[in-house]
Amino acid sequence: MKQLKIDFVSDVSCPWCIIGLKSLEQALGRLHGQIAADLHFQPFELNPDMGPGGQDVGEHLMQKYGMTEAQGAQNREAIRARGEALGFTFNMDKRSRIYNTFDAHRVLHWAGLEGKQHEMELKLFEAYFTKGEDPGSHEVLERVAREAGLDGERVKSILASDEFAKEVRERQAFYHRAGINSVPAVIINDRHLISGGQPPEVFEQALLQIATHE
Repeated sequence: MKQLKIDFVSDVSCPWCIIGLKSLEQALGRLHGQIAADLHFQPFELNPDMGPGGQDVGEHLMQKYGMTEAQGAQNREAIRARGEALGFTFNMDKRSRIYNTFDAHRVLHWAGLEGKQHEMELKLFEAYFTKGEDPGSHEVLERVAREAGLDGERVKSILASDEFAKEVRERQAFYHRAGINSVPAVIINDRHLISGGQPPEVFEQALLQIATHE
């Protein structure tokens, strides 16, 4: 069996990131027995300057991307349908705001040290996109960590300090220097890049090709 190192660069406020992750998971499921993944989640803040309380989604999309209300609705429906096909529920009526995710990335970094990063990432996507919760809220982060099988009291102590802030900033700077400016960015064995929320078939074909030639 071929083992591949996979760095999944993402933000928990990015809908295409959960689509990409679910597609990658399906591809790896199809390749079970042929390819084993050493999967690491890497931080990327889409909105590092977002203040407390966040911003209305429609207002944000208009300001950042020039997207009209009609275009936004069309985009949300495309995302909802892709998620449904992959077994993930987007409740777009509950997701009304965009939030700062820096603290979420700090907790995710620690979750990686505890061997629970994948579980934490999935729970955060669910909290935001399915339940409409603030992924930067300390209460939400503590609860989600417990749901992922982590120590909620340890999360409290991390969030009460600046623990892992330096590590998260360093990882983000590394990927910015490497030319990553949109997510998801899926990097295989430190040198092969698959960009965007691709369908499972694209990931499956790419992983097979890389495994064959590495």
